[in-house]
Amino acid sequence: MNQTVKELQSQFKQLRLVETAEELPRLLREAEQVSWTYLELLEAITHFELNKREEKSIERRMKWAKFPYHKTLMEFQVKEQNALSERQLTQLQELNWLEQQYNLILLGPPGVGKTHLSVGLGIEAIQKGFQVYFVTMGELLHLLKTQEFTHKSQVQIKRLQASDLVIIDDLMYMAMDQREANLFFQVINHLYERSSIILTSNKSPEEWGELMGDEGITTAILDRLLHRVEVVSMNGDSYRMKNRQNLF
Repeated sequence: MNQTVKELQSQFKQLRLVETAEELPRLLREAEQVSWTYLELLEAITHFELNKREEKSIERRMKWAKFPYHKTLMEFQVKEQNALSERQLTQLQELNWLEQQYNLILLGPPGVGKTHLSVGLGIEAIQKGFQVYFVTMGELLHLLKTQEFTHKSQVQIKRLQASDLVIIDDLMYMAMDQREANLFFQVINHLYERSSIILTSNKSPEEWGELMGDEGITTAILDRLLHRVEVVSMNGDSYRMKNRQNLF
């Protein structure tokens, strides 16, 4: 029972409690200073370890998500546009739609905050334990066309397929050929009723058929996307343009 602190630290590390091992001297000093009971000390140790594990889990999920930048919903200027009220933004933030596997389609011209809103919701989802994957439409098509012979693309597609929430940015920014449309359908079909999808686009679903070039594939994709969906139209002035900073 007369183990030294270093011996205890070594045993904690053997149990793969590395963070707690490093923190153990501080926890023991605090226990002595405030006269913790044995139970209080054990609670402090387990609480510290669980918090560290959750922090690392969030860090891993954030890295997995591949967001283009880190912008939270707190930074989203809801008063700068008319598409969402404070109450509606709060409802989205509660993520009931994600738990029920609903999709979100964010429509509007460049600069109105579609990507910011999607990233903010993705970060919120990660904080609440969900797996999230962000990809632009151009990047997604590249991954799909190279997955047969590129290990990196295979890994990314598997991560996408395993995610609870998939964010596809700039959908229909450019036209697809038939092969690309088929590959995109396979992704949507795989995610259907398994995951939620957030799509951002400057084209309404009625225009997607022209850009896919195949009415049958377009219909099949829309059937799956629109089965359980909330569409947010963010038409308005560019937030970036209204709030640009002068360089000189």
